[in-house]
Order: sequence, then C-alpha cells, then structure tokens
Amino acid sequence: MLRKKIMALICIVGLSISLTACGASEKTATSDQSAVSEASGNSSNKGSFLQNLTGGNKADSAPAEMDGGSYYMEAETNGTGNYYVTESAEAMADMAVGAPIDPGFTYEGEYYEPDFNTEEYNFIKENSFLKVATSPLSTFAADVDTGSYTNFRRMINDNYSLEQIPMGAIRAEEMINYFDYDVKETRDNKRFAVSYETGVCPWNEDNDLLMMTVKAKDVDLEYVGNNFVFLIDSSGSMSSNDKGALAIRSFKLLAETLTEDDRVSIVTYSGSSRVVLDSCDGDNYRKICKALDSIQFGGGTNGSGGITAAYELAEDNFMEGGNNRVIIASDGDMNLGVTSTGGLTELISEKKETGVFLTVLGYGTGNYSDANMESLADCGNGNYHYIDCIEEAERVLVDQLKQTTVTVAKDVKLQVEFNPTQVSEYRLIGYENRTMAAEDFEDDTKDGGETGAGQTVTVLYELVRSKDGNTGSDLKYQGDRELTDAALSGELLTLSIRYKEPDGQRSVEENFDVMAPAKTTDNLSEDLSFAAGVVELTMIINDSQYLGDATLDTAYQLVKDGTADDEAREELCKMMRNLR
Repeated sequence: MLRKKIMALICIVGLSISLTACGASEKTATSDQSAVSEASGNSSNKGSFLQNLTGGNKADSAPAEMDGGSYYMEAETNGTGNYYVTESAEAMADMAVGAPIDPGFTYEGEYYEPDFNTEEYNFIKENSFLKVATSPLSTFAADVDTGSYTNFRRMINDNYSLEQIPMGAIRAEEMINYFDYDVKETRDNKRFAVSYETGVCPWNEDNDLLMMTVKAKDVDLEYVGNNFVFLIDSSGSMSSNDKGALAIRSFKLLAETLTEDDRVSIVTYSGSSRVVLDSCDGDNYRKICKALDSIQFGGGTNGSGGITAAYELAEDNFMEGGNNRVIIASDGDMNLGVTSTGGLTELISEKKETGVFLTVLGYGTGNYSDANMESLADCGNGNYHYIDCIEEAERVLVDQLKQTTVTVAKDVKLQVEFNPTQVSEYRLIGYENRTMAAEDFEDDTKDGGETGAGQTVTVLYELVRSKDGNTGSDLKYQGDRELTDAALSGELLTLSIRYKEPDGQRSVEENFDVMAPAKTTDNLSEDLSFAAGVVELTMIINDSQYLGDATLDTAYQLVKDGTADDEAREELCKMMRNLR
C-alpha cells in the first residue's frame, strides 16, 4: 500500500497535472513547486508532498516504481503518519535506477510545522543496585553534556508542569554537571584532580551518598589555535526566533572572541549542503557576520550531507597542534539522506577518526530531537549543550570557551573499584547510556568521553555500607573471601581514570584512593546538599523506583541549602520554588 501511494504521488508531480483529493479544490503544480497533498483531503502547492501514507514513527526510505524501474526517495514522519517527501519526480527521474537520492539535490519550499509536540528523547533505564561481592567494578565513559538542564529550564519557562515533562528528557548527570563544584587543583603532574565527600543519603537515611568531582587540567588558551567549522541547519524547521535566529546570534558571540590565529568556515544544510564561508582568519569579524547574515532558512534537512561537508572542510584546513572542531547548530530533525539515529552515529563515529572534534548545540521546541543531538555528541568525540537563550549561548561559547571547545583528554573512562569491607551494594546515579563492561576500560578501541580544559565531571553513588567489615556476600560457595591488605586500609574505593591525549591513540591511566569517612554525617556540605537536591528533582521527574522519602519539598530545601550565593544555583532554586 505504501509503495502504491508514493508511486501515485510521484507520477502526479512528474506530469505536473492538477490534483483533486476527497473533494478538495484544485491546485496547479508549477515548475518551481511540487504539489502538496494531504490525506485529510486538502491540497496545496507549497513545495513538498504532505501525504498521510501510514501510521508509525519513521520511514528511512520509501521505494516507488516508475517506468519499470525503482526510484528511492526519503520520507519522514512528523509523528502522526504525515510523511514529508521532499524530492520532485523530475529530479528522481535523472537518477540511476535503484540509486539513493543525491544529497546535492536542493529543495526550496515551505516547512510544515506540526500542530503538536513531536520532540524525541531516548528511553532511560535507571541504574539498579549492584552487589560489590559479585560486581565490584563500576565502569562508564565520562560525560560533560549539560543539555538536560537548559531544556528543563525552557520547559519550566514555557509553563510545563512536572507531569508534562517528557520521559527521558531529563538525565541526572546532565543536570548535575551543569553546575560548578569546589575541586582542588591538579597536582603531581596528573591530568586530573579528584575531590570527594560522603554523607547520609537524604532520600534513604539507611544509605550513604558519595559525590566525586573530577577536574581536568586547565591550559593556556593562547597556545591553541582554533580551526572552527560552523555547521548550521538552514532547513525550514529552523526558521523561528528560538532556532535559526538564535543560532546566528550565538555564532556571532563566538566570532567576537577569535583572533588572527584562528580559522573559521561556515557550512549550511537543508535539502543540500552549501559552503557559505570557505575559511577565513578568525579576526575578520565583519566577513564572518556577513556570511552568517546571508543564511536563509527553508526546505528539508539533509543533516548527513552537511556533516560530511563540514568535516571535509575541517580536514582541508586542519591545524596541526590546534583545536580542530565542527560546531553544529540544529534542532536535530533530519529527514533527508541518512535519517536514523543509528545511521547518523555511525557516520559521526567514522568522522571522529579524522582528529576533528565536535560540539553539538541544540535549539528550539516542538519537533526537537534530543535523541539525535545527544547521540551525535556521544559518538563523535564531542559534547552537547541545549541553547534556550542568548545568555546560555554566551555561557557556553564565551565564558566557558575552553571547557567547551579545547579538548585536553579524549576517550575518558572512569572505573570505580569498591572495597567490599566498606560497601556491600552501590547504585550509580545517571550515566545510564554511558556505562561500559569492565573489560572495556582498558580496551582502546572502545569509545569514552571527552573533557575540555578545566572542565569537571561530577559523579554520585548511593551506597549500602558493609556492616562490621562483612563483604556482604550471600553466595553458597563464596562466603567471606580472603581479603588483601588494601581491603583493610580504610579505603572506600579506588577511582581509576583512563584517557588518551587529544591526538593520541594509546591510553594512560591515573588512580586515586578515596578514604572511607570515620563517621557518616547528615550535615551535608553546600555542594553535596545541592547535588542531592538536583538528584531528588530528577528522580521525581523520572518517577524513579529509588525515590524513597524524596518529595519536591525536600528537593527544594536541599537545593536552597546549597545555593552558596551562586547565580546558576539560585536560578534553579527559584524555578523549583515556582513549582511548589
């Protein structure tokens, strides 16, 4: 049925005849615009087919038989069975039989904004408690993304209730890592420094809460030249003030900070990719702004074509010893070329081998695909931020430029070995899509995360402490095992960090001992209180099975007690107060 409907639509456009559907008025397709037909019976000539083909979420490609051969076109659903077919029959008739659509085809037309929310988020399967006796190692990739917090802020400012926040939209680690915490500086020639503390877990007083903050070494930005490629989604879905216009303003802020030692290129993509600026000196602010101002928004979204073009341009202007990076601005909604999350992540995984890093900036509402944006960052030696206002753009691209764009360690992995005499069970809070098998820790072929200059990664565990030195093992044949001297040292755990140099291929390892407290206190520091409040809020939003005694009131109080006259923390406190 799907093939027949698409075939019929293509034939109609190819002949440029009038279309009448279910009593709708006739419209004439011009040479510049394809006919648009809606399954509801309405038709229009606004530049793309809009046909109710089938239910479901996505179609990567839909075949249509024409003149005895098979031609392929991309179709994308808006979430209700309305698929957007963005290539004309005439264009496809020029293609070889059975060939995929050439990403070089352009599409000029009007974008159809869905009349309801089609935002996409990945499912979060919450980490469970693990027994130290059987699973003593907790391994995961570092993650410094912050998109969840600013997306949450956008929703609250748009008057969402907690019940209206989509499941999967708020990831605990991204909420926690948006904020700064007190960390001692790097010493002993190590790439990282670690601070830690424990206290009584606020939502379950029988357990402990452990917080560890890892800080990467800072660098002098003056010796690092930047080779930036601004990759801007110029499709029709970006033609709103909170998307394309805000992205342009964001890049202008970044451009103001650049010098003659930097290089800037600009690529856009809609139905096809286009080089708007073919690399110029970073101090040529006027030229960069002129190129940015020339960008017009309209048409479909061939993100894969844009990504390919941007990386090629970054490679052409590769700066040895410099910071080579593609910065993509998009709503994540891609409906041409490679459209599936799996296909996009495979593409970006290949591109990262070029030595070019990635920063992903998300914009907008309605059709926003958080799932695509986060996946691109995770697989592309990158980081992900959601930009909800110009102030956030300034924070990410100006105030935190080094942390955001200057990588000091790539493929960063963390592994915690718990001491069974101190901990019987543990639960990693967040990082669900970054957990790894223990054996992957030393495997340099397995991807980790990236950290920027002076950037911090904060990790929280809920712990069930061992009683009287008992290992907590209840296995039939294991019982109390023979313990090493280290087990009796009073150490709570050992944190191991494995990473590669930004241009390296082999990893190195740094180890840090975390001592058990003499006595667990319920008098939490401001940092731990605040982080605990953020965790409680996240668990409430995600309806966590480990919620315990947490309520919005207790979460608010913890955040309030930990604001420490910090402007960002006070902002969250205010938002939570308005929710109460």
